[in-house]
Amino acid sequence: MDDRLRKRIEELVKEEISIVPYDSMWPKMFKAEVEFLEKKLPKNLVKRIEHFGSTAVPGISAKPVIDVLVEVASLEKTKKYIVPILEAEGYEYFWRPTQGEDQPPFYAWFIKRDSNGSRSHHLHMVERDSELWDRLYFRDYLIEFPDYAKQYEILKKQLSEKYPNDRVKYTEEKTEFIVSLTQKAKKHYCS
Repeated sequence: MDDRLRKRIEELVKEEISIVPYDSMWPKMFKAEVEFLEKKLPKNLVKRIEHFGSTAVPGISAKPVIDVLVEVASLEKTKKYIVPILEAEGYEYFWRPTQGEDQPPFYAWFIKRDSNGSRSHHLHMVERDSELWDRLYFRDYLIEFPDYAKQYEILKKQLSEKYPNDRVKYTEEKTEFIVSLTQKAKKHYCS
């Protein structure tokens, strides 16, 4: 990893974590992003687009960033064709490991910012067989079982207060809850 990229990542992980009350605009922001992506991106590469993460769960507080999971036909073609399109539109692009640091599998990750420079969207572009699709089980389980959604909301608020400028620790400390609930959700939906 070159020094410029390493410095940029160090800056990103120190950006403030802010948990805000649920906003009924979040689904509309997702829909507008889908419309934009469908208009701009090569139709033969984009297969499906899903809203996931906390902003996809009605009623719970979240970081005000719309997480978008995009199935692409090929990550190599994504790098070649989609990255230049989105970078020209102002998105920040990273070739990101799914877990850990610099270990495969990787995926294409984009940050979109609003006019104030705050993150508004995260695009996660993966192929059909990516383990990131399991995040939809987690999303659906939180929607179906509001008590778990409330537990997750409380955890996120506590962690954002404990680690207001450390996105790595914030994410690491949520992982056990997410993995455990995702396993429960997979059993629930796949049985």
